[in-house]
Amino acid sequence: MKDKILKAFEESIDVKGKFIDEKNIDRILEAAKVIAGAFNDGKKLILFGNGGSSTDASHIAAEFVNRFRRERPGLPAIALNTDMAVITSIANDYDFSEVFSKQLKTIAGDGDIVIAISTSGNSPNILKAMDTAKRKRLTTIAFTGLKGEKFASRATYAFVVPSESTPRIQETHITLGHVICQMVEEILFEAPRKK
Repeated sequence: MKDKILKAFEESIDVKGKFIDEKNIDRILEAAKVIAGAFNDGKKLILFGNGGSSTDASHIAAEFVNRFRRERPGLPAIALNTDMAVITSIANDYDFSEVFSKQLKTIAGDGDIVIAISTSGNSPNILKAMDTAKRKRLTTIAFTGLKGEKFASRATYAFVVPSESTPRIQETHITLGHVICQMVEEILFEAPRKK
C-alpha cells in the first residue's frame, strides 16, 4: 500500500513537471495579464466545468472573489456551475448541453474572460459554451487533458495537461488555477519597489 501512495505522488509530480515547460510558462503569464487587464477595465471572470472540474471552477472563483495570497479588494469572478436552480431549470426546459451556454448568453458582457475546465475536453455542454463564447468574441482559456484537442482548439489560450489520468489532470488544473490567481494578484496589487 505504501508503494501505491508513493507512486501516486510521483505521478503527480511527473505530470506537473512535464506540463510546466517554457511555452506554458509564457502562456500562463500572458493569460494572467489578460485577466488582470479585464479586471482593471471593470470586467469579470466567468468559470465553469462538470464534476471535479466544476469544483475547481468554484474554488478558483472563490480565490479571486475573496483573496488568495495577499489582502486586497475582491475581484469579480463567478462559477456558472454553482446555482442549482439555474442549472436544473435550463437542463429541464432545454437540455443539459445548454446549461453553460445559456448562462453565458445572459451573463457575459464585452471584455469578460472565460475559463472553461474539462479533463476530457469532450463534454457537449462545455463545447457548446465555448462556441457561444466565441460568437460573443470573449477571450477564452481552456484547461484540459491530453485527449482534449477539440476543446483546446476552441480556446484563445489552451492549457493541455500531458496525461490521460483524470486525477493527475485535475491536480495540475488546480495548481494552474492557483498560479494564475497568484500572478493576477501580483500584477494588480504588487507594491512598486523603491530604487
